[in-house]
This record gives sequence, C-alpha cells and structure tokens, in this order.
Amino acid sequence: MITNMPDNQITLYIIKALKESKRKEFDAILDELQPYDVARIYGELPEKHKKRFLLYLNIDMLADLIEELSKTEQLDVLNRLGIERSGEVLDEMDNDDLASLLDDLSPEKITQLLSGMKKEESKAVQDIMNYPPETAGRLMTNRFVWIRDYYTVKEAVTKLKSFTDYAETINYLYVIDQYRKLVGVVSYRDILMAEADAVVRNIMYERVISVSVDTDQEEVAMLIQRYDFMAIPAVNEENVLMGIITVDDIIDVVIQEANEDIEKLSASGKSIDFETRAYVAAYRRLPWLILLLLIGILSGSIISTYQETLKEIVALAFFIPMISGMTGNTGTQSLAVVVRGLVSNDINKRVITKLVLRELGVGVIIGITCGILISLIAFIWQGNLMIGLVVGMSLLLTLIIGTLAGTVIPLILYRLQIDPAIASGPLITTLNDIFSLLTYFGIATLFLHHIQ
Repeated sequence: MITNMPDNQITLYIIKALKESKRKEFDAILDELQPYDVARIYGELPEKHKKRFLLYLNIDMLADLIEELSKTEQLDVLNRLGIERSGEVLDEMDNDDLASLLDDLSPEKITQLLSGMKKEESKAVQDIMNYPPETAGRLMTNRFVWIRDYYTVKEAVTKLKSFTDYAETINYLYVIDQYRKLVGVVSYRDILMAEADAVVRNIMYERVISVSVDTDQEEVAMLIQRYDFMAIPAVNEENVLMGIITVDDIIDVVIQEANEDIEKLSASGKSIDFETRAYVAAYRRLPWLILLLLIGILSGSIISTYQETLKEIVALAFFIPMISGMTGNTGTQSLAVVVRGLVSNDINKRVITKLVLRELGVGVIIGITCGILISLIAFIWQGNLMIGLVVGMSLLLTLIIGTLAGTVIPLILYRLQIDPAIASGPLITTLNDIFSLLTYFGIATLFLHHIQ
C-alpha cells in the first residue's frame, strides 16, 4: 500500500485515518513502517492528533516509538499516557534505554515512573542505574537467553522459542553453571547445524570473550568491532553473567563518542546542537577561545620583535598568513589521524614509534613539495632568489614541526591518561602559529643581508 509513497504522503494518510477514526487503515499503514519512521511521523503530527495517535498504538509499538524519541519527547509521551499505561510501556522498553531516560530526572519523577512497572523490571533498571556512566553495566540488558551445559540441542531450541519475544537478540545462547557463572557460548548457527540429541557442552565454545560490568564503553566497542560480534556478555568480578551488550547499543556509543571528540577537537566544550540558545553556546565556547586569544597575543609579540626585519624586507609580510596557515592545517590533519587511531588501535611503544616516524616522513615529503613550489612562486613574484629560498626553507621546517606537533601532543596527553581529543584543533593551530613565526623570522633574520 505505501511501498512507493513519499514520506509526506504517508503522514497525510495517517492524519486522514485519525480524523475519520479508521483504526484498520491506521494499523495497516503502521504495520509497514519502521519505529524510526513512526517517531518521525509522530513528531510531524499537529498537536490535536497526537493523543489519538498514541491511543491507537499497542504497547509494543509505543515502546519502540519512545526509544526513537529525544528525552524531552519521551517524557512528553509518558505524561500523555498516564501512570498505568506508561508503566506497561516501560516494562517493554530495553532496560538500558530506560536507565538512560531516567538518568537526568528528579528522584520523585523516577519513583513515579518506576512505580507503574513490574517489580522485576523495575529492579533490573535500578540495578543498571547503579553502574557508573559510560560503562558496560550501563549498556547491558538482562533480556537474553541462557542455557545449561547439560541441555540437549532440542531443549535449547525449545527454550529459545519460548523466549524469542523477550530476548533482545537470539544470535547467541550463553551457557551458565549452577552459580550463574559464564562457562560457554553457542551461536544460533551452531544450534541449527547440530543434531537434536547433541549435548550443549559438546558444541559450545568454552573460551568466551566477555567484558567486566565496569569496562569503559569505548573498550566494549573496540572488542565488538575487533571480533565482529552481534553481542558480547558482561560479567562481574566472579564471572557471573549479568547481562549482554548488543551491537545496536554500540553503534549509539560510537556516534556519541565521535560527537564528543568533534566537540573537543573544535574546542566547543559541552554539546552544542541546533536547539542550543545563543548565550549558552557562547558561554560554552568562550573559555577555550579566551585562552587561545591570550596565546595568540604571543604571535603578535613575535612579529613586533622582528619588526626591524620586516622594515628591511616588506615583502616578507605577504607570506606570513600562508606560513602560519599551512602549519596549522598540517598539524590539525595529523591530530585527526592520531585521535582516530587511538580509538581503533592497541597502543604500545612500537606502534607509537612507527606512527611518529611515519608522520615525520609525511611532514618531510609535504614540506619539500610545498617548499619548492612556494620558492618558485616567491622568486617569480618578487624577482629575488633569496626571498624564495627563505620562504621555501621556512615552509619546509614549519610543516615538519606542525606535523610532529599534531602527532606528539595528543600522544603525550594519552600517556598522561588525559583524553587526547582535548588537544583541540584550535590549540594545535595557535601553537603552530607561534612555531611557524619564530622559524620564519629566525631564518629571514639570519639571511637578511643576503636578501638585501
């Protein structure tokens, strides 16, 4: 019915069905849509139609809808549903998503929302909220299928079928002992390929890749990426299976961490989005910019120190923006490479040495190429061979320095256990301005008499 229909046309059909109270037509359209699309349509609906829209959705659809909305929209929907129905919806939501929703609420509001839930679901959510933010414990869900090692494949399949609607993923069955300790894992494929009377202990993998509930979420993401898992189990210090972390939650983590790094690289501080007010955005950016402003004054003092050199050879001033700009650009490029590499690679002395030498080589190649090019341009433009050589030599050295600064600074911060993303682009650029000006005017002063 709606396969090839434009998005705005689908929304109009939904509105028409709501106006005319055509529940069957409404359900037929919704059955073809993904939760993201349902959330988008809900956001586009006029206010007068939202109440009936929510009334027509079943509990499962409401849970899926809420998980696709922002926190503000989630709370708005829950308030519209009332305590009883919102409790039923919260019971169906993934526990980790619900814990994230409750994070920033007042204790009174949390108690109110949890009071409408089933006791076991409410306890599971509260247990997750007890783990530190951005850890495996905060990401995990208790909705998974576990089996015992003495089960036959037939018994395992029977249990799997009975928990299909409950489990968040059925890609893996986790094997536990009588103390709930994790002793093995069986994939859905292994189950399908085995004989019905085969015993689980004979087909399971005993070397299980797992994470501690306290493991940082970035490390969890690296493990899932490294092993191409669809899910990974989380255990406590006694190897008791506490929950699993699925790949869809890890995708959210990767996007979140990338956004945080971009904010730090741009020196914009805390999250700033399209909805952030002007004074809030300015307040969050100002501390870094004021610091960089003060550092930038040093650049001006360097130029004033070499004003005699500029008076003698005014043409040198033409190349200042180019020298400082190119140095900042190459430093920022190296910074981006290093920050991205620190997330996806195991860092040791050999890797660091190889990276620094590689970036040094990059700086030399770029420096020689750009140095020769600008030397020719300066010579043709000014008709002075020495000016061309001074500008070219300065650019060669500053590009090498800029590349190394963009590589070494984040590595040093990483070694000091400081987030390397705080070595932001503007900071690297400002420091490289100082390095480039010192190098440029130092070489120009050294060869001043030859230039004249």
